[in-house]
Amino acid sequence: MSILEAEALDMSALLIQAYELGDWINASEDMAGYLYWKERLAEDSEAQQLIRQFKEKKRKFEECERFGHFHPDYHAALEEVQAAQEQMDKNEAIRAFKDAEAKLDQLLLSISETIAYSVSETIKVPSNNPLPVSGCGSGGCGSGGSCSGNCG
Repeated sequence: MSILEAEALDMSALLIQAYELGDWINASEDMAGYLYWKERLAEDSEAQQLIRQFKEKKRKFEECERFGHFHPDYHAALEEVQAAQEQMDKNEAIRAFKDAEAKLDQLLLSISETIAYSVSETIKVPSNNPLPVSGCGSGGCGSGGSCSGNCG
């Protein structure tokens, strides 16, 4: 058996395991909760109305935001977006969907970290958190911030 054949076998085994992992994720409780609340959200007319209102307020704010605080409607538009967000947060379907989405995101991040760190502790793992809390992505070492010492 040549080296290329062995590598092809290794890759096919890796792909099979990746598909199995995908199946396990799809069968998980976190995925079931996410899909349940996604469907409930789609069926909730009040939630859909709140989402439409929020998108409209956000679109208006983004128009004002181009000019920043100097736009005459900037602060009013910002307050409208915040009020619309508060209304959305009071809706059970929206709130539960966001919670289920966060749980699923955490599961996927945990799996990604496990895979990446099994290869190397210095691999960066992307997440949906805009403010990373540890490692090299936390503004240390090469970014001019104080180094946390986790950069390898």
